[in-house]
Amino acid sequence: MEEGVGMRGSSKLRRLAVAVLAASFAAAVSFAPAAGAAPHARVWTLTTPSTSPPARAGHAMAYDPVSKQVLVFGGYDDAAYRNDTWTWDGTTWTHQAPATSPAPRAGSGIAFDRVTRQLVMFGGFSGSGYLGDTWTWDGSISSWTRRNTPTRPPKVSGPMLFTDPVTGHVDMFGGFDGRLFQGITWQWTGTDWQDLHPANSATARGAAIAQLDQADHTVVMFSGIASLNAYDTWTWDGATWTRESPVHQPPSRFYSASAYEPTLRAVVIFGGGSGDGDLQDTWEWNGSDWKQLQPGTPPAKRESQGMTFDPAVHRIVMFGGQVNGSVVNDTWTL
Repeated sequence: MEEGVGMRGSSKLRRLAVAVLAASFAAAVSFAPAAGAAPHARVWTLTTPSTSPPARAGHAMAYDPVSKQVLVFGGYDDAAYRNDTWTWDGTTWTHQAPATSPAPRAGSGIAFDRVTRQLVMFGGFSGSGYLGDTWTWDGSISSWTRRNTPTRPPKVSGPMLFTDPVTGHVDMFGGFDGRLFQGITWQWTGTDWQDLHPANSATARGAAIAQLDQADHTVVMFSGIASLNAYDTWTWDGATWTRESPVHQPPSRFYSASAYEPTLRAVVIFGGGSGDGDLQDTWEWNGSDWKQLQPGTPPAKRESQGMTFDPAVHRIVMFGGQVNGSVVNDTWTL
Protein backbone atom coordinates (compact mmCIF):
# COMPACT_ATOMS: atom_id res chain seq x y z
CA MET A 1 0.00 0.00 0.00
CA GLU A 2 1.40 3.38 -0.95
CA GLU A 3 1.82 5.95 1.75
CA GLY A 4 -1.14 8.31 1.90
CA VAL A 5 -3.63 5.84 0.45
CA GLY A 6 -4.99 4.72 3.81
CA MET A 7 -7.46 6.57 5.95
CA ARG A 8 -6.27 9.02 8.57
CA GLY A 9 -7.69 9.42 12.03
CA SER A 10 -7.69 7.24 15.14
CA SER A 11 -5.51 4.15 15.25
CA LYS A 12 -8.66 2.01 15.31
CA LEU A 13 -9.99 3.61 12.16
CA ARG A 14 -6.58 3.39 10.54
CA ARG A 15 -6.44 -0.34 11.24
CA LEU A 16 -9.97 -0.78 9.94
CA ALA A 17 -9.58 1.22 6.78
CA VAL A 18 -5.91 1.28 5.94
CA ALA A 19 -6.61 -0.08 2.45
CA VAL A 20 -9.86 1.68 1.73
CA LEU A 21 -9.88 4.09 -1.18
CA ALA A 22 -13.39 4.99 -0.25
CA ALA A 23 -15.75 7.65 -1.30
CA SER A 24 -19.47 7.46 -1.81
CA PHE A 25 -20.40 8.69 -5.20
CA ALA A 26 -23.93 9.69 -5.67
CA ALA A 27 -25.89 8.19 -8.53
CA ALA A 28 -26.40 10.48 -11.49
CA VAL A 29 -30.06 10.28 -12.41
CA SER A 30 -32.36 12.39 -14.52
CA PHE A 31 -34.68 14.66 -12.61
CA ALA A 32 -35.83 18.26 -12.54
CA PRO A 33 -37.46 20.44 -9.89
CA ALA A 34 -41.15 19.73 -9.51
CA ALA A 35 -43.47 22.12 -11.31
CA GLY A 36 -44.16 25.09 -9.10
CA ALA A 37 -41.45 24.18 -6.61
CA ALA A 38 -40.22 27.34 -4.95
CA PRO A 39 -36.47 27.90 -5.10
CA HIS A 40 -34.84 27.51 -1.69
CA ALA A 41 -32.06 29.48 -0.11
CA ARG A 42 -28.95 27.40 -0.65
CA VAL A 43 -27.63 27.07 2.89
CA TRP A 44 -26.38 23.99 4.68
CA THR A 45 -29.00 22.84 7.21
CA LEU A 46 -28.63 20.11 9.84
CA THR A 47 -31.75 17.95 9.92
CA THR A 48 -33.07 16.01 12.92
CA PRO A 49 -34.77 12.84 11.60
CA SER A 50 -36.51 10.62 14.15
CA THR A 51 -34.42 7.66 13.00
CA SER A 52 -30.89 7.61 11.57
CA PRO A 53 -28.45 4.91 10.46
CA PRO A 54 -25.55 4.18 12.81
CA ALA A 55 -22.50 6.37 12.29
CA ARG A 56 -20.31 5.36 9.36
CA ALA A 57 -18.00 6.50 6.59
CA GLY A 58 -17.06 5.13 3.18
CA HIS A 59 -20.64 4.03 2.48
CA ALA A 60 -22.34 3.85 -0.91
CA MET A 61 -25.10 6.44 -1.32
CA ALA A 62 -27.35 7.20 -4.28
CA TYR A 63 -30.83 8.38 -5.22
CA ASP A 64 -33.11 5.67 -6.58
CA PRO A 65 -35.82 7.18 -8.84
CA VAL A 66 -37.75 3.89 -8.87
CA SER A 67 -38.51 3.92 -5.14
CA LYS A 68 -38.09 7.72 -4.99
CA GLN A 69 -35.77 7.27 -2.03
CA VAL A 70 -32.09 7.75 -1.23
CA LEU A 71 -30.22 4.52 -0.53
CA VAL A 72 -27.23 4.04 1.81
CA PHE A 73 -25.30 0.79 1.98
CA GLY A 74 -22.38 -0.41 4.07
CA GLY A 75 -19.33 1.61 5.03
CA TYR A 76 -17.25 1.25 8.16
CA ASP A 77 -17.76 2.32 11.76
CA ASP A 78 -15.46 2.40 14.80
CA ALA A 79 -15.46 -1.40 15.06
CA ALA A 80 -16.14 -3.10 11.74
CA TYR A 81 -17.25 -2.96 8.13
CA ARG A 82 -21.01 -2.88 7.61
CA ASN A 83 -23.53 -4.35 5.17
CA ASP A 84 -26.81 -2.77 6.27
CA THR A 85 -29.16 -1.00 3.87
CA TRP A 86 -31.04 2.20 4.71
CA THR A 87 -33.39 4.45 2.75
CA TRP A 88 -34.24 8.15 3.15
CA ASP A 89 -37.68 9.43 2.12
CA GLY A 90 -36.94 13.11 2.58
CA THR A 91 -37.99 13.07 6.24
CA THR A 92 -36.55 10.05 8.00
CA TRP A 93 -34.31 7.01 7.56
CA THR A 94 -35.69 3.45 7.40
CA HIS A 95 -33.66 0.28 7.92
CA GLN A 96 -34.34 -2.17 5.09
CA ALA A 97 -34.15 -5.96 5.53
CA PRO A 98 -33.61 -7.49 2.07
CA ALA A 99 -33.45 -11.29 1.83
CA THR A 100 -29.91 -11.10 0.47
CA SER A 101 -27.24 -8.46 1.05
CA PRO A 102 -23.74 -7.84 -0.27
CA ALA A 103 -20.87 -8.67 2.08
CA PRO A 104 -19.69 -5.91 4.45
CA ARG A 105 -17.55 -3.33 2.69
CA ALA A 106 -16.51 0.28 2.29
CA GLY A 107 -15.28 2.13 -0.75
CA SER A 108 -17.66 0.67 -3.32
CA GLY A 109 -19.05 2.75 -6.17
CA ILE A 110 -22.74 3.06 -6.99
CA ALA A 111 -24.84 4.73 -9.70
CA PHE A 112 -28.25 4.47 -11.36
CA ASP A 113 -28.69 2.68 -14.69
CA ARG A 114 -31.49 4.37 -16.64
CA VAL A 115 -31.89 1.42 -19.00
CA THR A 116 -32.30 -1.35 -16.42
CA ARG A 117 -33.88 1.02 -13.85
CA GLN A 118 -31.61 -0.32 -11.12
CA LEU A 119 -28.76 0.92 -8.97
CA VAL A 120 -25.46 -0.79 -9.80
CA MET A 121 -22.79 -1.24 -7.12
CA PHE A 122 -19.26 -2.54 -7.68
CA GLY A 123 -16.19 -3.35 -5.62
CA GLY A 124 -14.95 -1.99 -2.32
CA PHE A 125 -12.78 -3.24 0.51
CA SER A 126 -13.95 -5.82 3.05
CA GLY A 127 -11.32 -5.31 5.72
CA SER A 128 -9.35 -8.31 4.50
CA GLY A 129 -9.33 -7.86 0.73
CA TYR A 130 -10.43 -5.97 -2.34
CA LEU A 131 -13.76 -6.86 -3.90
CA GLY A 132 -14.77 -7.29 -7.54
CA ASP A 133 -18.41 -8.29 -7.27
CA THR A 134 -21.35 -6.57 -8.96
CA TRP A 135 -24.69 -6.05 -7.22
CA THR A 136 -27.91 -4.42 -8.40
CA TRP A 137 -30.64 -2.86 -6.25
CA ASP A 138 -34.23 -3.08 -7.48
CA GLY A 139 -36.09 -0.30 -5.70
CA SER A 140 -39.49 -1.65 -6.78
CA ILE A 141 -39.06 -4.69 -4.52
CA SER A 142 -36.25 -3.45 -2.21
CA SER A 143 -33.97 -6.28 -3.23
CA TRP A 144 -30.24 -6.83 -3.81
CA THR A 145 -29.13 -9.27 -6.55
CA ARG A 146 -25.58 -10.47 -7.14
CA ARG A 147 -24.73 -10.44 -10.84
CA ASN A 148 -22.35 -13.19 -11.94
CA THR A 149 -20.81 -11.59 -15.01
CA PRO A 150 -18.68 -13.29 -17.70
CA THR A 151 -16.31 -10.31 -17.67
CA ARG A 152 -14.95 -9.17 -14.34
CA PRO A 153 -13.18 -5.84 -13.89
CA PRO A 154 -10.24 -5.85 -11.43
CA LYS A 155 -11.06 -5.99 -7.74
CA VAL A 156 -10.78 -2.41 -6.50
CA SER A 157 -11.84 0.05 -3.86
CA GLY A 158 -12.67 3.64 -4.69
CA PRO A 159 -13.95 3.16 -8.27
CA MET A 160 -15.98 5.99 -9.77
CA LEU A 161 -19.42 4.88 -11.02
CA PHE A 162 -21.67 7.27 -12.95
CA THR A 163 -24.52 7.28 -15.45
CA ASP A 164 -23.32 7.46 -19.06
CA PRO A 165 -24.55 10.69 -20.72
CA VAL A 166 -25.34 8.91 -24.00
CA THR A 167 -26.44 5.33 -23.32
CA GLY A 168 -27.89 5.79 -19.83
CA HIS A 169 -26.02 2.71 -18.64
CA VAL A 170 -23.63 2.81 -15.69
CA ASP A 171 -19.98 3.48 -16.48
CA MET A 172 -17.03 2.87 -14.17
CA PHE A 173 -13.55 4.36 -14.09
CA GLY A 174 -10.50 3.76 -11.95
CA GLY A 175 -10.06 2.47 -8.41
CA PHE A 176 -7.15 0.93 -6.51
CA ASP A 177 -6.41 -2.80 -6.56
CA GLY A 178 -3.95 -2.87 -3.66
CA ARG A 179 -0.98 -2.36 -5.94
CA LEU A 180 -1.94 -0.12 -8.85
CA PHE A 181 -4.44 2.61 -9.62
CA GLN A 182 -6.71 1.66 -12.51
CA GLY A 183 -7.44 3.75 -15.60
CA ILE A 184 -9.92 1.61 -17.52
CA THR A 185 -13.36 2.87 -18.58
CA TRP A 186 -16.02 0.16 -18.24
CA GLN A 187 -19.72 0.11 -19.11
CA TRP A 188 -22.43 -2.04 -17.54
CA THR A 189 -24.61 -3.52 -20.29
CA GLY A 190 -27.26 -4.84 -17.94
CA THR A 191 -25.72 -8.32 -17.87
CA ASP A 192 -21.96 -7.80 -18.19
CA TRP A 193 -19.10 -5.29 -18.09
CA GLN A 194 -17.61 -4.03 -21.36
CA ASP A 195 -14.21 -2.30 -21.72
CA LEU A 196 -14.94 0.81 -23.78
CA HIS A 197 -11.34 1.46 -24.91
CA PRO A 198 -11.78 5.21 -25.46
CA ALA A 199 -9.25 6.86 -27.78
CA ASN A 200 -8.33 9.31 -25.02
CA SER A 201 -8.41 8.40 -21.34
CA ALA A 202 -8.13 10.19 -18.05
CA THR A 203 -5.11 9.29 -15.97
CA ALA A 204 -5.47 6.41 -13.51
CA ARG A 205 -6.81 7.27 -10.05
CA GLY A 206 -9.25 6.37 -7.31
CA ALA A 207 -11.44 8.20 -4.77
CA ALA A 208 -12.20 11.08 -7.15
CA ILE A 209 -15.59 12.70 -7.64
CA ALA A 210 -17.33 11.71 -10.86
CA GLN A 211 -20.80 13.06 -11.54
CA LEU A 212 -23.13 13.44 -14.52
CA ASP A 213 -23.60 17.10 -15.42
CA GLN A 214 -27.11 16.92 -16.82
CA ALA A 215 -27.05 20.48 -18.14
CA ASP A 216 -23.87 19.89 -20.15
CA HIS A 217 -24.54 16.20 -20.94
CA THR A 218 -21.07 15.18 -19.81
CA VAL A 219 -19.58 13.57 -16.73
CA VAL A 220 -17.13 15.69 -14.74
CA MET A 221 -14.33 13.99 -12.78
CA PHE A 222 -12.10 15.88 -10.37
CA SER A 223 -8.97 15.09 -8.36
CA GLY A 224 -8.72 11.87 -6.28
CA ILE A 225 -5.65 9.83 -5.38
CA ALA A 226 -3.12 8.56 -7.92
CA SER A 227 0.50 7.57 -8.35
CA LEU A 228 0.83 10.69 -10.50
CA ASN A 229 -0.64 14.10 -9.74
CA ALA A 230 -4.44 13.88 -9.92
CA TYR A 231 -5.10 17.59 -9.42
CA ASP A 232 -7.09 18.06 -12.60
CA THR A 233 -10.58 18.17 -14.11
CA TRP A 234 -11.74 15.75 -16.81
CA THR A 235 -15.01 15.37 -18.70
CA TRP A 236 -16.49 12.27 -20.33
CA ASP A 237 -18.95 12.64 -23.22
CA GLY A 238 -19.75 8.95 -23.63
CA ALA A 239 -16.96 8.40 -26.16
CA THR A 240 -13.78 10.06 -24.95
CA TRP A 241 -12.15 11.76 -21.96
CA THR A 242 -11.09 15.41 -22.24
CA ARG A 243 -8.78 17.19 -19.82
CA GLU A 244 -10.34 20.57 -19.10
CA SER A 245 -8.53 23.84 -18.40
CA PRO A 246 -10.81 25.75 -16.02
CA VAL A 247 -9.76 29.21 -14.85
CA HIS A 248 -10.56 28.25 -11.27
CA GLN A 249 -10.25 24.91 -9.51
CA PRO A 250 -10.95 23.66 -5.96
CA PRO A 251 -8.04 22.51 -3.82
CA SER A 252 -6.99 18.92 -4.51
CA ARG A 253 -9.04 16.36 -2.57
CA PHE A 254 -10.02 12.73 -2.19
CA TYR A 255 -12.90 10.91 -0.47
CA SER A 256 -15.06 13.92 -1.36
CA ALA A 257 -18.73 13.76 -2.39
CA SER A 258 -20.77 15.26 -5.19
CA ALA A 259 -24.29 15.70 -6.54
CA TYR A 260 -25.96 17.36 -9.51
CA GLU A 261 -28.19 20.27 -8.41
CA PRO A 262 -30.84 20.94 -11.10
CA THR A 263 -31.78 24.41 -9.84
CA LEU A 264 -28.17 25.54 -10.11
CA ARG A 265 -27.72 23.44 -13.26
CA ALA A 266 -24.35 22.51 -11.80
CA VAL A 267 -22.44 19.70 -10.11
CA VAL A 268 -21.80 20.51 -6.44
CA ILE A 269 -18.97 19.04 -4.36
CA PHE A 270 -18.33 19.26 -0.63
CA GLY A 271 -15.36 18.53 1.58
CA GLY A 272 -13.04 15.57 1.36
CA GLY A 273 -9.54 14.84 2.54
CA SER A 274 -6.36 16.62 1.54
CA GLY A 275 -2.72 16.27 2.42
CA ASP A 276 -3.17 18.96 5.08
CA GLY A 277 -6.41 17.75 6.67
CA ASP A 278 -10.07 17.49 5.82
CA LEU A 279 -12.02 20.19 3.99
CA GLN A 280 -15.42 21.84 4.44
CA ASP A 281 -15.70 23.94 1.30
CA THR A 282 -18.52 23.85 -1.26
CA TRP A 283 -17.90 24.25 -4.99
CA GLU A 284 -19.95 24.05 -8.19
CA TRP A 285 -18.98 23.00 -11.72
CA ASN A 286 -20.97 24.88 -14.37
CA GLY A 287 -19.71 22.96 -17.40
CA SER A 288 -16.61 25.06 -17.99
CA ASP A 289 -15.33 26.40 -14.68
CA TRP A 290 -15.39 25.87 -10.92
CA LYS A 291 -16.88 28.43 -8.53
CA GLN A 292 -16.73 28.37 -4.74
CA LEU A 293 -20.09 28.76 -3.01
CA GLN A 294 -20.72 30.32 0.40
CA PRO A 295 -23.94 28.57 1.52
CA GLY A 296 -24.06 29.63 5.16
CA THR A 297 -22.29 27.80 7.97
CA PRO A 298 -20.97 24.54 6.48
CA PRO A 299 -20.94 21.09 8.09
CA ALA A 300 -17.78 20.09 9.95
CA LYS A 301 -14.69 19.21 7.94
CA ARG A 302 -15.04 15.63 6.76
CA GLU A 303 -14.19 12.93 4.24
CA SER A 304 -15.80 9.70 3.02
CA GLN A 305 -19.34 11.07 3.34
CA GLY A 306 -22.23 10.29 1.01
CA MET A 307 -24.16 12.91 -0.98
CA THR A 308 -26.89 13.02 -3.63
CA PHE A 309 -29.79 15.19 -4.77
CA ASP A 310 -33.19 14.32 -3.30
CA PRO A 311 -36.12 15.49 -5.48
CA ALA A 312 -38.54 14.83 -2.60
CA VAL A 313 -37.21 17.88 -0.77
CA HIS A 314 -35.61 19.60 -3.79
CA ARG A 315 -32.29 19.63 -1.97
CA ILE A 316 -28.94 17.93 -1.85
CA VAL A 317 -28.74 15.52 1.10
CA MET A 318 -25.47 14.50 2.75
CA PHE A 319 -25.00 11.77 5.34
CA GLY A 320 -22.19 10.61 7.61
CA GLY A 321 -18.47 10.56 6.99
CA GLN A 322 -15.34 10.79 9.08
CA VAL A 323 -14.90 13.92 11.21
CA ASN A 324 -11.74 14.46 13.25
CA GLY A 325 -10.93 10.74 13.08
CA SER A 326 -14.38 9.55 14.18
CA VAL A 327 -17.38 8.45 12.13
CA VAL A 328 -20.63 10.42 12.37
CA ASN A 329 -24.29 9.93 11.44
CA ASP A 330 -25.53 13.46 10.84
CA THR A 331 -27.83 14.33 7.94
CA TRP A 332 -27.46 17.68 6.17
CA THR A 333 -29.37 19.31 3.33
CA LEU A 334 -28.37 22.07 0.95
